[in-house]
Amino acid sequence: MLKSGFALCVGLFCVSVAGVSVSTVPAAAQAIPKSLEDPGPEAELRERKNMWTVGVAGGLFEGTFMRFAEEIRKVLDDGDEMRVLPISSRGVMTNLEDLLYLRGVDVAVTQADVFEFFRTVRRTPHLDTRINYILRFPVAEVQIVARDDVRNIEDLRGRKVHFAAFGSASTITGPIVFQRLGVEVQQVVGDIPGAVEKMRTGELSAIVRVVQKPVDHIASIPAGSGLHFIAVPYSRIFTDYYAPAELTHADYPNLVPDGQKVETIAVPSVLAVFNWQKKSDRYRRVARFVQLLFAKFDKLQHPPFHPRWRDVNLAATVPGWTRFSVAQEELQRLQSNAGTDQAAVARDFQAFLAQTDRGRSGPIGHSERDELFRQFLEWQRQAGRAH
Repeated sequence: MLKSGFALCVGLFCVSVAGVSVSTVPAAAQAIPKSLEDPGPEAELRERKNMWTVGVAGGLFEGTFMRFAEEIRKVLDDGDEMRVLPISSRGVMTNLEDLLYLRGVDVAVTQADVFEFFRTVRRTPHLDTRINYILRFPVAEVQIVARDDVRNIEDLRGRKVHFAAFGSASTITGPIVFQRLGVEVQQVVGDIPGAVEKMRTGELSAIVRVVQKPVDHIASIPAGSGLHFIAVPYSRIFTDYYAPAELTHADYPNLVPDGQKVETIAVPSVLAVFNWQKKSDRYRRVARFVQLLFAKFDKLQHPPFHPRWRDVNLAATVPGWTRFSVAQEELQRLQSNAGTDQAAVARDFQAFLAQTDRGRSGPIGHSERDELFRQFLEWQRQAGRAH
């Protein structure tokens, strides 16, 4: 028998036990989200749900591009006024194909050399006018990890090299690299998990990944594992679509010794869009998507979002591509506003100089002007006049 009273709560009510009186108070019901309240007739609900929905093909679920797509969703989400659906896909190669042919895909991440592959090898008709770009992402580096018995790319001749899952950037850019260098390897294509372990056992000699550094499953390779990066030296054979790049200790502390770097090449990545006919329903949705992306882009460049967003320059161009008309309009608007802001700052700076003795005593050198401008910004901040 219990010696002291206590309250026993079951469901929504508390009752007295062992003679101790406890008042019964209903537990607060969980509020129903506004989006799940009575939405009205189904026909209206269907129309509302589809009015401003845009599908974005990101890439492989575990890849950086898929994270970019998800972060775009978080920033642009505005209930029924804008809903972004990130789509986990087969990779940046098939993303372009999905953008061309798959229902529900309006925007996709792809790469410059993938576009060129479809234009020159697949000979996709009118590709230049059907596919435009919104912005250029940071380059994706070619990252080749190999066993210790492989010292350079030539050592991989005739050996098994894993190029990640079919449709990924690695299955396009990777073979292009080896073909241009004249090194024939045994290509292995499949899912990413397990490839690193297969290198340790000797089943594979190397893996190739084309993605923004650092990538988690490479960064997690422990030091002293018998695996290392091999270089891809930049030369004139890569000048058409690729750029020189490097992998450093800061990128991969377990694989690159402090103070050293590994040369490689990189390919530009692109947020592409289907160039829908103006005034069409799909064009209207994509136009709002682009407008919101430019308006809220600053949010993506701060934590908790991926640090590579800070490397995105909205004004960066993509050779051989046409910028989507709405993106071009938004870029011009931002540049115009920036020009207005710069002119206002210049006028205020001159007013600040006029208030100082130094501003009235003749020409000012560059270094002194920089220091005076720093003082001006502090003056603005204190005066509450920062633009």
